[in-house]
Amino acid sequence: MTSPDPAWLPASAFRPLGSRRVRVVGDGPLVTTVRDEVAAAVAGHGGALVEDGPVDLELVCAGGDGSEAFTVERAGTTAVRATGGAGLLYGFHHVVRLGEAAFGADFPVEHHAPRRPVRMLDHWDNTEVHPVMGQVERGYAGDSIFYADGRVRDDLSRVAAYARLLGSIGVNRVGLNNVNVHRAEARLLTDLLPDVVRLAEVFRPHGIRVHLSVSFAAPVTLGGLPTADPLDPGVRRWWDRATADVYAAIPDFGGYVVKADSEGQPGPFAYGRTHADGANLLARALAPFGGTVFWRAFVYDHHQDWRDRTTDRARAAHDHFAPLDGAFDPNVVLQVKYGPMDFQAREPVSPVIAAMPRTRLAVELQVTQEYTGQQKHVCHLVPQWREILRFPLAGDAVGDLVDGVVAVSNVGRDRFWTGHPLAQANLFGFGRLAWDDRLAPEAVLDEWIGLTFDDPAVREPLHELMDGSWHTYERYTAPLGVGFMVNPAGHYGPAVDGYEYSRWGTYHFADRDGVGVDRTRATGTGFTGQYPAPWRDVYESLETCPDELLLFFHHVPYDHVLRSGTTVVQHIYDTHFAGVEEVARMVEVWAELEGRVPDAVHARVEELLAEQLRCATEWRDQVNTYFFRKSGVPDARGRRIH
Repeated sequence: MTSPDPAWLPASAFRPLGSRRVRVVGDGPLVTTVRDEVAAAVAGHGGALVEDGPVDLELVCAGGDGSEAFTVERAGTTAVRATGGAGLLYGFHHVVRLGEAAFGADFPVEHHAPRRPVRMLDHWDNTEVHPVMGQVERGYAGDSIFYADGRVRDDLSRVAAYARLLGSIGVNRVGLNNVNVHRAEARLLTDLLPDVVRLAEVFRPHGIRVHLSVSFAAPVTLGGLPTADPLDPGVRRWWDRATADVYAAIPDFGGYVVKADSEGQPGPFAYGRTHADGANLLARALAPFGGTVFWRAFVYDHHQDWRDRTTDRARAAHDHFAPLDGAFDPNVVLQVKYGPMDFQAREPVSPVIAAMPRTRLAVELQVTQEYTGQQKHVCHLVPQWREILRFPLAGDAVGDLVDGVVAVSNVGRDRFWTGHPLAQANLFGFGRLAWDDRLAPEAVLDEWIGLTFDDPAVREPLHELMDGSWHTYERYTAPLGVGFMVNPAGHYGPAVDGYEYSRWGTYHFADRDGVGVDRTRATGTGFTGQYPAPWRDVYESLETCPDELLLFFHHVPYDHVLRSGTTVVQHIYDTHFAGVEEVARMVEVWAELEGRVPDAVHARVEELLAEQLRCATEWRDQVNTYFFRKSGVPDARGRRIH
């Protein structure tokens, strides 16, 4: 995956398979994909794809393309058995990940199935160059791999390589365009539909269904109707016709993704209707074809008054959607950001996930590093996602309460696909955790390292550099869960008061006496009351609120003592100095890998680590100076604060 060659994996990843005799049994499009993969793997490596005789590996599909489960066993011959082509495809890639271990004499029988049916990547790609964001909103790796000059690219070889990667890690759905649907992207639903057909044809062989983000106002902007009211019969007929046309062109089309009544996007509120009315309108158009609408719960007032402390953006999704539990059609999936704010390095889990047991839910993550270093910083996010998905929100873990895991993709036209070669571990890790959130982050990273680099000596240094990098990033940015403190112009780098007097509702309320947002029921916004027991009381109390979320839930004085025994202001100083020291160590570790990784990869990461060290230093100096000037409390260790 570190190579600019779109093959994604080095040849060494296929050596255990390529030197062996392999038989593939079964029929169907995905079985054909497996057969093609095997043929490519054995070519030139001494192995063979055979139809009879003794084999080292047998891949058997006993049914159609539906089931995603598979079994791996070894009794002289290693065998992958599945009842569906998708399962056989995933089983084949599992054997590739195992390498030589799959052919060991003591290999146990393994049964594998995804923990949830929906494993989706959303692309915030635009068909045309947007005047502010470029071709990918929140994209940090170059232009869109799909679109150029208002159309799907003529050359889709890179998309084909990407589809192959996603199939190998178990992703089964892809949203093809930005949830902020501009006028050009809206046409993918109508006159640009033949372009969508081409993309569907590339993803289909890897078991991936394509989805489109659509504008709720499409009946007006595309259909010329005077209204987009979801209860209007003419609007319903328009969506029925448009959807039927899509399925006539793409019979396995996945459905729609919708951002409505949020940050300027149109929605049902304009007509006095609920979000259930809006989602069900599209769901009923999709239902005859087996399609799904993913309706995002990211709805809040983005014109808030910073003077009004009773208004709390964190409350918004629960306030809007919890009363609608049970009102959504069965083919609606409510897509909920993992936290109540906006993809911060540290947030509590969204209470919406526990509040809607009669509604299908998907938790939304962000692989593209909008608020976590924008793929200029090493920030391995798999530990964060695993913590979120295994968090016991309502007795059960978050991952057990949802039907799906969705994330915003991080690829682009950059030579290294994700801009930062090490950011590719986040893309790989998302697929693996979406398949099974019980996997240990260290084991997932170890898989990625082994599949990416030929030299086994790089494993230990890369673990040192990456395993704790999320916590390192957290240390040198916004402290104790308060969030943001980021430059509003692009969300990169520090600006402690950048959003403090803005309309966006992202405040820290630091003053001469203390810092943090009071979200308690007793004296604050009441947000803690949106959580089920025991978390409503855990977060309410200063005695039980976890330190890492203290400032998200409480406004406290600078001399408040944390469980660690240090004060809040000293914790801010200590963690910001420590974060910079940890990045400096990353620079040293990477320098020692020169000659053990490809030269181009080493040069790119070396350059980006230098930028990370510069930026971390800037975060440290601005945050520490800000709180020294606010509090008047010096650093107990006498370090320089400007």
